[in-house]
Amino acid sequence: VQLQAFGGGLVQAEGSLRLSCAVSGRTFANYAMGWFRQAPGAERDFVAAIMKSGGVTGYADSVKGRFTISRDNNRNTLYLQMNSLKPEDTAIYYCAASRGSYGGRWSKDYDYWGQGTQVTVSS
Repeated sequence: VQLQAFGGGLVQAEGSLRLSCAVSGRTFANYAMGWFRQAPGAERDFVAAIMKSGGVTGYADSVKGRFTISRDNNRNTLYLQMNSLKPEDTAIYYCAASRGSYGGRWSKDYDYWGQGTQVTVSS
């Protein structure tokens, strides 16, 4: 499975960005998906997760109400809509795929990772 995240960039605080993750190599609908992020000098943190069918989602408390994870199984693409961005959201954002029905918040439960896309939020 190959994952490629894109859509990052530089945005002012309170702005919005939409990240995408294109998945190829296997049937996208067979994988639960997640987004993680890693700020400089910090560990990789959970952001959001979505089950195979898209029926269940989960979010880190820090992004709940501001970020929305979704997927289009016909387009083999995962999304992360990020609104009301804050400087503390600055990080490299990674998409990940899990063979389980729902990957959850632990990175060890994901089997494949994309290369990451940089998001920078200026104050």
